[in-house]
Amino acid sequence: MIIVLNFLFFLAIFAGVGLLSARKSQGTRHDYYMANNSVKPWLVGLSAVATNNSGYMFIGVIGYTYLTGLASLWLVIGWILGDFIASQLVHRHLREATVRTGEVTYGGVLSQWYGAELAGLRRIAGLLTVIFLGIYAAAQLNAGSKALHVLFDWPFYAGAVIGAVLVVGYCFAGGIRASIWTDAAQSFVMFGAMLTLLYAAVMALGGPQGAWGEMGKIKGFLDWSPADTLIPGMAGLAFFALGWFFGGFSVVGQPHIMIRFMALDNPSHMARARLYYYLWYTLFYLLATGVGMLSRVYLPEAQNFDPELALPTMALQLLPDMLVGLILAGIFAATMSTADSLILSCSAALTHDLLPHQFENMGKIKLATVVVTALALAIALSSNESVFTLVILSLSFLASAFVPLLLIYTLGGQPTDRQALIILGAGLGVAIVWRWLGFHHALYEGMPGILAGLLAFGMLRLFGKVARSLVRS
Repeated sequence: MIIVLNFLFFLAIFAGVGLLSARKSQGTRHDYYMANNSVKPWLVGLSAVATNNSGYMFIGVIGYTYLTGLASLWLVIGWILGDFIASQLVHRHLREATVRTGEVTYGGVLSQWYGAELAGLRRIAGLLTVIFLGIYAAAQLNAGSKALHVLFDWPFYAGAVIGAVLVVGYCFAGGIRASIWTDAAQSFVMFGAMLTLLYAAVMALGGPQGAWGEMGKIKGFLDWSPADTLIPGMAGLAFFALGWFFGGFSVVGQPHIMIRFMALDNPSHMARARLYYYLWYTLFYLLATGVGMLSRVYLPEAQNFDPELALPTMALQLLPDMLVGLILAGIFAATMSTADSLILSCSAALTHDLLPHQFENMGKIKLATVVVTALALAIALSSNESVFTLVILSLSFLASAFVPLLLIYTLGGQPTDRQALIILGAGLGVAIVWRWLGFHHALYEGMPGILAGLLAFGMLRLFGKVARSLVRS
């Protein structure tokens, strides 16, 4: 009972932070979806970290590390390096294009990058955003449900329903601003919670040397090369790390994350926003990996154990009730604010890309948000897939569709509407087939998807030159 009361107390505090943003709301769609491009660099950085991680990190990555062991560090290294390099190419250009176009959606900016609207691209980008970010939002609701189920033995649906109610509350309070404010508060709690749990776990095993020794007793757990790659040896390790490099590169193709950088108060502040983002992100990712590895020592692998429940189960064993309540509230609130970001991006895509000019007043816009939330909740309650799987699937498919176009734009390319749709279709199609064939076990499907989109643009350019030369001759 003490844990439940602490959980509800801290959750109320997090919810209150988001609801306070209503005081800043200006009641316009641009403010609702973009916070009037007024977000400070430190808020952008911390919010992007929380949105990028949340349930994926607390539940998905820790579960993955529980199964994979030390080799999961290659995921960390590859992901952050890929994310950083992509940010150097894309972030500032995307922020400048946001101001230039006056758009409030990711797809809207892509479709009007050079002025004239690519109507087909806008509609397809909106449709993909609604589908895949809807699945991603369902994964976040799923993550919150898992945590409450294992700690309180509440029905599995309870966490998802509570989360959906909080999401609607955030959206009605202040839109994206409510999400950003809550994200920033949660970034500190997420970091403190993971650091506390890591310290408690290491000390309970007699210090770093004792913890390392216990992990070494698990066969293959401290191997540098992952055991589940289809290609053996160093080649398999290289492909594994390269695949997750493209996983990090995929972040620029995620509307709910990039909207934070698009809402930055000034493009010249982008370097500062990235500094906050990468420092916090790197440290938090390393802490989560350490906790994931130690969880295997405390919770030996069993047939009926869900590794994505490792963190809350471990917290129950090692921490006092008050800290367990705080950690759980942090996990749950983080997953909900990320779900809020995802649902807002879906709502924006629905109202401005798929059905433009039909949702001009705030009442209809908020109604669309409620509808999207209900759909995400329905998916969460009916899905048995792991959080990690749902998140990676959504990330990779969106990245395969959008990242090639972003890179082409930032390098000066100007595809037509038809060409843009071919590029998008080639990337997404290859990623889907790659996963369907099971090749994603050897190489993250976002890599061949992104490369396929870029190759499609190259082929279109080549065919265009050949056709023009034939006409002239």
